[in-house]
Amino acid sequence: MKKRLSVLVAVLMMLVLAACGGEDSEETSGGEEDLTIGISLPSATHGWMGALIDNAEEQAKEIKESDGIDYVITNAADPNTQANDVDDLIAQEVDAIVLLPIESAALSPVGQKIKDAGIPLVVVDRELENDAATVVVKGDNEGIGVNAGKYFVEKLNGKGKVVEITGPPNSVTEQRGAGFKEAIGSESGMEIVASQSGDFSTETSLEVMQNILQAQPEIDAVFTQDDGMALGVIQAIKEAGRDDIQFVTGAGGGKEVFESIRDDGLVSATFLYSPTMVREGVKIAAQLAKGEEPSETNVILEATEVTKDNVEEYYDPDSKF
Repeated sequence: MKKRLSVLVAVLMMLVLAACGGEDSEETSGGEEDLTIGISLPSATHGWMGALIDNAEEQAKEIKESDGIDYVITNAADPNTQANDVDDLIAQEVDAIVLLPIESAALSPVGQKIKDAGIPLVVVDRELENDAATVVVKGDNEGIGVNAGKYFVEKLNGKGKVVEITGPPNSVTEQRGAGFKEAIGSESGMEIVASQSGDFSTETSLEVMQNILQAQPEIDAVFTQDDGMALGVIQAIKEAGRDDIQFVTGAGGGKEVFESIRDDGLVSATFLYSPTMVREGVKIAAQLAKGEEPSETNVILEATEVTKDNVEEYYDPDSKF
């Protein structure tokens, strides 16, 4: 009798353990903790990108804590390295990818690879030259150029010699430049006397502007497509002792530029293009990874003009950017 009872207890214990094991395996085999987002970004070559990388990782960590979705983040200094990074993410069979392409043309074939692999793709900031993206999240790049051009026309009364410092070859650079030229194009007195790439780098823009200052004896104002480049430009102007340049504008919304605007420095205006946009991209990627449909496929953030009149609304002394 005792032997039969012992066997019965043992069987019951096995059934209980099997049931518990079944529940555990069901919990770990299904569910969102098995999902992974791949995030491919450029290296932090300037403040804006550094802030964007921080925002991407912070948002990904928040989603991991709240939804259990894991993430892999990579940073590349050049298009070839970024292409290899994306190939690795595809090989890992991640469930969605967030991509900020270093160069639009160079990364477009990689975007197509992602699409061909059936992986949802969220492109942030710089667009691809094909339709590989599931969703695009960006600032209003053309609006930045248009708003800057209108600012120049107003400040210079429709007449002036202007220098343009652009970014590297990508959609951001093209759209900002096109918007600026469109806005000043109707004014016959406005002339772009030099246009060169500062590569979205403070150091490169300093060197480029030094050369332009030597070649151009008369400059009224400088349009830069990025706040970091604006800082390099004003350093070159100060070192050269030039007092003919009335103002410089940027784009982004960096703390040092806000301080220049507030303190009547040489940078008198910028146009918002917040690095926090990547947070929206990571959130959308999490939705796509879960199989949800995006509410919109093109998310555009407003290019608000910031001058001394409203700079205090946006200035944050504790900002990393």
